Amino acid sequence: MTERPSGRGSYHHGALPEALVGVAFELLDEVGQEQVTMREVARRAGVSAGAPFRHFADRRALLTAVADRVLADFEAWQRAEVAAATGAREQGAGGGSGDRRAVLRALGLGFVRYAVRHPHRFALVRSRVFAPAPQPELRERLSGIDRAYTEVIVADQAAGLLRPGDPELVGFAGQALVYGLAQMILDGYLPAEKAEEVAAQVLDTFGRGIANPR
Repeated sequence: MTERPSGRGSYHHGALPEALVGVAFELLDEVGQEQVTMREVARRAGVSAGAPFRHFADRRALLTAVADRVLADFEAWQRAEVAAATGAREQGAGGGSGDRRAVLRALGLGFVRYAVRHPHRFALVRSRVFAPAPQPELRERLSGIDRAYTEVIVADQAAGLLRPGDPELVGFAGQALVYGLAQMILDGYLPAEKAEEVAAQVLDTFGRGIANPR
């Protein structure tokens, strides 16, 4: 996270855009995107009200940059989830079907965990990504996440852990499932205190449906 400067004029040349995004990221977590304004970001950053407009055309552009920061954070989160699951699977080599599906399951649980722990971030990404016209500025980041997800599915299909089939379709089905789960939890339809337990049960049910029986 970008450290907040001590006062106006504390930024090195070129550092202000990153600092503004960092401040907006913190503000997003505190109050949600509706209250992330250019004026408040400038005030918290210790710069003039007009300073953000030298780097971001408007509030939409700033929030898009924040959404990109959220996606980068989410990507790192998911990499950590996969690394943990991969290690568990290697240690449990020769174990049951739960071990074999650990990585794909970890991706699903990671999605739900992230959304539940960071609801304002999830809402921002939902408005910028899961929309009729996703922001083109986020396309490269999204493509990288989708490729990584598809690579996991292809690898497990090649290893005989998942049934043959279009990996992109399998990935889309998985994303639809965890997106719906996360939204139902955040909407209060599913109890938040049982979110992870319910998500694990649903993902296990989904996994049994696509796993290659042995």
